[in-house]
Amino acid sequence: MNAELYLYGEPSAASLDLPRIKAFLEALLPLNIHLREGFFSFRGKDRVEEMALAWAMAKVRNPMKQGFPPPLPGEVEFERSRLLSTHSAFGLVYDGFLVRELCQRLLPREESGLSHMHLIFTNQLLGTWEEGRYHIRTGVFGFPTLLSTMGAVEGPARPREYYILKQQFAALGMGDVASVKLEQEFRERALVHDDPRLTQVMQGLALQALFYHLTGEAFCPEKTCPLYNAHWQEEMLQAQLKGELCPHHQEELRRLRSGLEASAVKK
Repeated sequence: MNAELYLYGEPSAASLDLPRIKAFLEALLPLNIHLREGFFSFRGKDRVEEMALAWAMAKVRNPMKQGFPPPLPGEVEFERSRLLSTHSAFGLVYDGFLVRELCQRLLPREESGLSHMHLIFTNQLLGTWEEGRYHIRTGVFGFPTLLSTMGAVEGPARPREYYILKQQFAALGMGDVASVKLEQEFRERALVHDDPRLTQVMQGLALQALFYHLTGEAFCPEKTCPLYNAHWQEEMLQAQLKGELCPHHQEELRRLRSGLEASAVKK
């Protein structure tokens, strides 16, 4: 049985190089990898009304509360306009599980078996409820998996000094100046928007998603392994830009490769 992997791009993420991610994954595992345009334009061209309503219902209105009241007509119209353009709703957070449910409904039956894997890159912020509030996530794993380019920038925490300086700037009434200055000052220690390092970070997250699909486990406790679930920007950059698979996951990768090759031969 051949393993089919579908990678869906994100048109608004200019620095995301999908062919490079495809080449990275192909070098590691014998997968049939298909590149596709943005998921919601590829799968939902004739279902814009359904998608607009679902996105409006998934919007997180209060990060400290879990609840989804019926959306207002203006909220649905906003989502409809966004879906018909290539813009992201910067600053808005959506419940990742509800968005994943929408994606599940849009998948055709012939691509929903265990041999099919769907990785959807999105520029929207996705959150999940944990410990009494919503947390921004880099990815929501499952079937399909969503990987947020914006989440990789805004999810993991920046260095503590960043927040101290940001508060000091705000106290001086220089909030707008602070955003630009601090992004430049800390750009080596944290991802920024349209960061040229984004593709390398996202290919590591894609590998986490594949491990989750194939083994049921996505993460590694070793901070130098690309499968490490980083909560800080510096940890994420260290693992994805300078790290390599730990011995355990190198062996796991060999086992997965052998299993996929054997399945392909049997077919």
